[in-house]
Amino acid sequence: MPKVGIIFNDDKPIACKVAQDLQAQFQRAGHQVVMATGGGGLLGYSQPERPICHTRIEHLTPPDFDADMPFAVVLGGDGTVLSAFRQLAPIGVPLLTINTGHMGFLTEIYLNQLAEAVEQLLSGQYCIEKRSMLAVRLFREETLLWEALSLNEMVIHREPLTSMCHFEIQIGLHAPVDIAADGIIISTPTGSTAYSLSAGGPVVTPDVPVLQLAPICPHSLASRALVFSDSEPVTVFPATPNRMVMVVDGNGGCYVLPEDRVQLEKSPFIAKFIRLQSPEFFRILREKLGWGLPHIAKPTSVELP
Repeated sequence: MPKVGIIFNDDKPIACKVAQDLQAQFQRAGHQVVMATGGGGLLGYSQPERPICHTRIEHLTPPDFDADMPFAVVLGGDGTVLSAFRQLAPIGVPLLTINTGHMGFLTEIYLNQLAEAVEQLLSGQYCIEKRSMLAVRLFREETLLWEALSLNEMVIHREPLTSMCHFEIQIGLHAPVDIAADGIIISTPTGSTAYSLSAGGPVVTPDVPVLQLAPICPHSLASRALVFSDSEPVTVFPATPNRMVMVVDGNGGCYVLPEDRVQLEKSPFIAKFIRLQSPEFFRILREKLGWGLPHIAKPTSVELP
């Protein structure tokens, strides 16, 4: 009996209800169903007095989920999708993402399309789009304090009521650069439409093998977003006496002290999105963010009587 999975946002009653309905539908079709909540992929925050507060990347997979599963379904918004990929990317399970949230930029379908989508899923009428992910690790000397798998971005920023920070950043074997800013964002192409976009970074199509660095409120006219090869590892040294905060995918993170370093590299694990039609990134940009919509002509002047 083939086994399939469902991950859902248990904070949303509609997601819980649909998860139960889907479970029954898959079981009637002869599938074993395993279920988990998106909470299993939440990263949590460390505390200043307890900086080691993390689960290893490979240990977030829910019980009974395994690499032999042909697919899993995710019910929620973008946060649940990000959590689900942290849980299942290490075992390579493709995910059909169903929006029960608001914008749902990362989701494939809405609930009113669910019946047809399930038919396509069970008949194998879909393709898989692969997205790159980041492995983010915090070290103090040679001790690993915290790590996470990221589909969108890693952000290091100053704490409230502290001054602007300096970051020394080394990309690959290139000479380190110094950036003075409120923070920095290092994102994947998928994350280029998230926080990086708000910080003035470019939109990158998902198939381009790059990462990008975007300063947050830089104190220099010369500090602009940088796009570089994702084969280049990145090391960030906090060149400031102030404690900072690192956040991954807007979900959880840890404190970064002056003696720490953050290392990022393209992860061997990838996010596998189930697409029920050929991926069309520009259509998603247009529908979700309004990119490329035609200008509306100004009305002709009308003479008043």
